[in-house]
Amino acid sequence: MQSVKKPNQESRSLFSFLKNLLIARWRSLLLLLIGVYLPLQVFEILAVKVWENGDGFPWDVPTLLAVHSTQNPQLDVLAVMLARIGSPWTGTVIAAAIALILLLQKRWRSLAYVLTISTGSVIISRTGKELMHRVRPHLWDSIAPELSFAFPSGHAITSITLVAIFLILGWATPWRRLIFIFGSLYVIAIAWCRLYLGVHFPSDILAGWMLASAWAIGVSLIIKPYLTTAKSVDEKPAKEETTLLPEEKKLVS
Repeated sequence: MQSVKKPNQESRSLFSFLKNLLIARWRSLLLLLIGVYLPLQVFEILAVKVWENGDGFPWDVPTLLAVHSTQNPQLDVLAVMLARIGSPWTGTVIAAAIALILLLQKRWRSLAYVLTISTGSVIISRTGKELMHRVRPHLWDSIAPELSFAFPSGHAITSITLVAIFLILGWATPWRRLIFIFGSLYVIAIAWCRLYLGVHFPSDILAGWMLASAWAIGVSLIIKPYLTTAKSVDEKPAKEETTLLPEEKKLVS
């Protein structure tokens, strides 16, 4: 004869399950909150404000004018060069080259991550621009004018996407701190050049950062591209990139 569980026992079992789940997954949940939810909330605030008022935020124009006040021939050359280096077309070529290398190395998990966030970033950028229809600033004649819509910044999305790719691929190496430092400088430099050239409001760039960060982190939580064949500190081998996790095997079985 089967025993019947009492309500308080079921409650304790549920509480125990939730507690164990939170203990086991607290890092992923915290990353989901800080890396995905909060950036999307910031983007929502920016998008609603721009939708309601095309002029954007009070700090948009003053910031542009402050950056423009530093204009000189040397910075003109630097800004145009950075704009070309950080363009979505250049980012696509770089991502394609990385994907080809991963394909030859048969690193399927990393390859899936690179292809997913690269393709998604392009779609997100194009869709956002077409939905928002925000015109670019016209405070002065830019030396590198743009004809497409401004919100969100495609250069900002591309810079975050590329840094995320390099950071994820180098996560298990001693180079990750260096990648983070130089990646941060690269992201800031690309943002500066867009402001210097007068083709984006600061809110366009911030929106691009938020969208790309949320997308890159969200995809990483699903694909888990940081799992490599390298050995961990306790000498136990990690999951190989060419194998599925137990929960992934259940989905396809």
